[in-house]
Amino acid sequence: MADKYAIHGFAKSRFEAVRDAFVENFKHRNELGAACCIYHRGEKVVDLWGGVRNGSTGAPWEEDTMVVVWSTTKGLSGLAMALAHSQGLFEYDERVTKYWPEFAQQGKDRITIRTLLAHQAGLFAFDELADRDTIADLDSLARVLAKQKPAYEPGTRVDYHALTLGYYESELLRRVDPKGRSIGQYFQDEIATPLKLDFYIRLPEEIPNNRLATLRQAKIGLSALFTMPFPVVLRAINPRSALRRALVGSELPLDEERVYARNFEVPSGGGVGTARAIAQAYGVFAAGGAELGLREDTLRQLMAPPVAPLHGFPKYSPHFSLGFTKPSPENPFGHPSSYGAAGTGGSFGFADPQSEIGYGYVLNGMGTYLEDPRDIALRSAMYNSIGETDPYRRP
Repeated sequence: MADKYAIHGFAKSRFEAVRDAFVENFKHRNELGAACCIYHRGEKVVDLWGGVRNGSTGAPWEEDTMVVVWSTTKGLSGLAMALAHSQGLFEYDERVTKYWPEFAQQGKDRITIRTLLAHQAGLFAFDELADRDTIADLDSLARVLAKQKPAYEPGTRVDYHALTLGYYESELLRRVDPKGRSIGQYFQDEIATPLKLDFYIRLPEEIPNNRLATLRQAKIGLSALFTMPFPVVLRAINPRSALRRALVGSELPLDEERVYARNFEVPSGGGVGTARAIAQAYGVFAAGGAELGLREDTLRQLMAPPVAPLHGFPKYSPHFSLGFTKPSPENPFGHPSSYGAAGTGGSFGFADPQSEIGYGYVLNGMGTYLEDPRDIALRSAMYNSIGETDPYRRP
């Protein structure tokens, strides 16, 4: 049985406040098992892990323990798309149909890649429900994607494309990649392998169960009314809302036999990996991306402000751009040039190019906050360690 307060790893002397916050998460914020890693100016300055990876057996969270990170996966998929852009495979402002002609069905012919990746295409749910077999067959899935009709005029509003975004990204990448790779395979070949990252958008068979953390599900009840904005709660429980419809199928990465499904891609929510991998990937992008040969134009577009839909960003809606979440007054993190993605339950990863930071936090004790206090404590300590306050944090 592991000591739930046992903390391993290191925080360099300047970043000891992050270690203190990590310990406090276990003592006072109901942490079960977790890891946090930070890269600053290309150097790994924090690499911490602790607690238990399995609440039933008490097995400890190890240095190489991996966990499903839900929508934090969107950020890693966004990095893959950005690298493909940097390699000249597509342009963000071109229409999707230039690369994928079948996409033009149901009035989608004018949708640009920028609009699609900003969650503004009205393609947040499927009329034809995509089951596991369809999702596993990429050609069948492509036909479902191409036939989908937008829920509204693309570019006029924003609705969270919780699962569908990654499927559209992957099919687009298959069309432009000379090797025809899915986004999971492309990420593995072009980012994870060169950087030696323990992160998989498509978890392979050979990963043993003892490397995977099991989840302690959050208790969804009256407590959610106090940890989430009431309008968000209403949308989440209304079966007809765009948010609820977008979340149908979000349980797909789980597997009763083997913890998580293997050789099965859910690019918007099924990524499995370590905080170290997330932080290192974002850290490379934040520091200029020389290791991956990133073009300055790509990095500039990632850092740019998001383009609002015609009717503006609604209250409590994240601001999206190029497959990432961008900072906003209601969703504050980093500097305005930052970009990243958070996952259900509290995980988070982002790049802050202004401070040259890559940040990753993963956990298996799921929370019910839009902005998890455990993550906020770590980020605040991180910025204090470099002599800054988190620029987008509310007083």
